[in-house]
Formats: sequence, structure tokens, C-alpha cells
Amino acid sequence: MSTPSIRVEREGALAILNLAQPGRGNPIDDAFTQDFRTVALQLGNEAGLRAVLLRADGPNFSFGGDLKTFGPVVNELGPLVRRWTADLHMGLQRFWSLPVPVVCAVQGYAMGGGVGVLAGCDVVLAGQGAKFGAAFSQIGFSCDSGSSATLTARMGMARARRFILLSEVLAAEEALAAGLADQIVPDADLQEQGLALARKLAAGPTLAYGEIKRLFMRAGAVQLQAQLEDEALTLARVAGSADAREGITAMLEKRKPVFQGR
Repeated sequence: MSTPSIRVEREGALAILNLAQPGRGNPIDDAFTQDFRTVALQLGNEAGLRAVLLRADGPNFSFGGDLKTFGPVVNELGPLVRRWTADLHMGLQRFWSLPVPVVCAVQGYAMGGGVGVLAGCDVVLAGQGAKFGAAFSQIGFSCDSGSSATLTARMGMARARRFILLSEVLAAEEALAAGLADQIVPDADLQEQGLALARKLAAGPTLAYGEIKRLFMRAGAVQLQAQLEDEALTLARVAGSADAREGITAMLEKRKPVFQGR
């Protein structure tokens, strides 16, 4: 499943995606958009998948768009961007809507489209030295990579808009306060703790996790009455699963549940 820009590892029910171009700052470029789409589509067809960890090789998560590659094709950027985003946005839609938890571990700089990608993940762990930035407006670009949606969902519209408009760079603590990161860990422990969390989620009630994700993705677009009905029907469906039965039984027996993802 691995591609030139994304190395994929499999640890049982856990898929680990590594952005694999550290020498270039793990850029979002033409090759990456195609690779990400390919990997996301393949993950959607993976039998037994129960969690995903997204992380990056090298000192930085991603510098975002590779501006060096824009220069030679500056007069062709319109059609090129349409092609790149067609691949990337399809991949992102499939990736974010995977019916399993997606954990992201962020070190160093996460910039531009890289922030949009990570903001759509379910849990974002940031190293203490991580920095989150959006420099779209500084080069006359509007935001992409789903940033307007994922940043709004995480930070609120006014805060997300300001982040993009002012091309802010947030330190880890600021990102945590804004809702862009969910937890800060020591830089030296980031990869270990990210993997531990992903493993924990991979051993959890996968069906319930998937339905929780689906409900929250719909929540902003569904009227309250319909949403409440959907939650009720969904809970009824999940409550009949083997994992739900195991969870209840384990609680009554005062032991740790062993979930099977069904």
C-alpha cells in the first residue's frame, strides 16, 4: 500500500501512515495528492482495520505546499490546482470519514495544507515544540485541504477565520487553547504516546467509534430533531453489537473488556 511519499505500516488492526519525505519537509505536492488519494481509498477497503495513526518522518510534520515547485508553472497554477485538489480532496473525504479512530502525531512545523489535513483527524497529539501555521494569504492563496471546514469545526468560525486571514503561527500551547491540538506531550515522547493511543483505540469498540464519528460529521448539517432521532436509532443498533454486550458484561464483572470490533 505504500507510495513514494507515504509509507504505510500495518500492526494488526492498526494502520500507521508515515509522511515519508522529511528532506523536503513532507510537502503537499502533485505526487502527494495522488498518493494520499490512493492510500485513503485502499484504507477504506482494508478488512479488519480498527484505527489509523498519521505521523511524519523527520523534524517537521509538513511544510504544506512546496512553493519551489510552483515557480516554473506559475502561469499554469489554476488548472494544476484544480487537478491536485481533485485528488487530495477526494482522499481527504475518504480518510476523514473512515469508520475508525484516526490519531495524528505532530512534531515541528505543521503549515498550510498540512494543518488542514491534521485538523480533520479525531485526536491530535502535539509535541511541545510543535508550531501550527497557515500562510495561504501571504502568497495570495485562499485555504485548501478542507481547512475552512476542519479548522472551523475545531476552533470555531471566528477563530479559524482569523488564523487563516492573519497567517498566524501558533505554538503548541496556543494550538491547544484554540482547539487545534487535543493534547501536548514532550517532544521525545510524541511518537511513543501517539502509537500507544492508536493501539488503545484499535482495541476499542470499533463499531461504536465509527458511528460516533458519523454522527458528529453530520451534526452540523442536520436539524436537532432529526439528529436526536438518528442518535437514538444508532445507539439502538450499536447496543445490539457484540462489543456492547462485552462492555456491559465486563462492567458488571468488574474487569477490563476485550473488544473484537463487531
